[in-house]
Amino acid sequence: MRQRTSRIRVIRFILQLPASVLSALLPHPASRIGVKRSYPASRILYPASCILLACLTGFQAWSQSSSYDLQVGLYIKAYSNIAVEEMNQYHIPASITLAQGIIESAAGQSKIAKEANNHFGIKCHNDWAGPTFYRSDDHANECFRKYSHPEESFRDHSYFLTQRDRYKSLFSLPVTDYRRWAEGLEAAGYATNKQYASMLIRTIEQYQLYLFDKQAFIAPDNGLTMETDFARYPWIATFIASGYTDDGRRIYENNGLKCVVSNPADNLSKLSGLLGFSEKRLMKFNDLKYPGALEAGQIVYMQAKKRKSLVASHIVQNGESLYEISQRYGIKMKLLLRRSGMKEGMEPYPGQVLPLK
Repeated sequence: MRQRTSRIRVIRFILQLPASVLSALLPHPASRIGVKRSYPASRILYPASCILLACLTGFQAWSQSSSYDLQVGLYIKAYSNIAVEEMNQYHIPASITLAQGIIESAAGQSKIAKEANNHFGIKCHNDWAGPTFYRSDDHANECFRKYSHPEESFRDHSYFLTQRDRYKSLFSLPVTDYRRWAEGLEAAGYATNKQYASMLIRTIEQYQLYLFDKQAFIAPDNGLTMETDFARYPWIATFIASGYTDDGRRIYENNGLKCVVSNPADNLSKLSGLLGFSEKRLMKFNDLKYPGALEAGQIVYMQAKKRKSLVASHIVQNGESLYEISQRYGIKMKLLLRRSGMKEGMEPYPGQVLPLK
């Protein structure tokens, strides 16, 4: 994580360099990033240019990774309740169901997920009499099951595992033992990839899906969220993880600011003791008018929010409040109001473009 944070800082530093410096570093054609070459090729610093291009390539890869994380967050938000329901009924860990869905459907973005609602890559086999979808996989033009809704895919996934002898031994495992479940699925031949168990475990741990396996977990639709996750606000997936608090919750960095996600049992008094700030300061940092305004799953900053964001603007989505946008980008509420020409108490409309700088 330190390596990732350092790489981002290096990239930001390089991207802030003047055009004249960039033109001295970059080999032709420098016009690719909007600068003109002002020195002959013989004077170009090739080693430096290689470093710069490598950093820019790394930035592009990081952007793609961040975009994928956001998509995964949306997937978890959409299907975590279903996975928990299936776990309670069929004793399949919710973390395993979600991880398989994320991997097999590319977080809901694969062609088979979009066109056939098949999130688990389940093929037709001899016992399938429903609609079909054909695509090349291990072999050309293979038959896959097609569903009317994604929920049907999740239920059929449960049926598929419970009704086949090769998976029978898995159901003697504790529902919280996702590692042995992952290894058992690979051993039973669920997928041909020999790294399938590692892929499942890595996905579960990276996105903390194991939290859904806890019997005390309350699903996001009940208004309560996991202690560190993307359940209420999927865009938290784009924040940079930068450590843990004394009680084990994740500390994030956003817009250069440290923050945590509030738990259902949190109040300002508890967070004040945990984070080492007075209630008054936490309220000021987070534009809270009174202590009871703190909600479960809310971003709680440990520093005063900034005057501007790293991005120029935000297009308001349906249901978004000005306060949510303020917390998302780490910008003071009063500055958002002033820049958007709004008065206190007013809310933006869907599609409105809010300036963030």
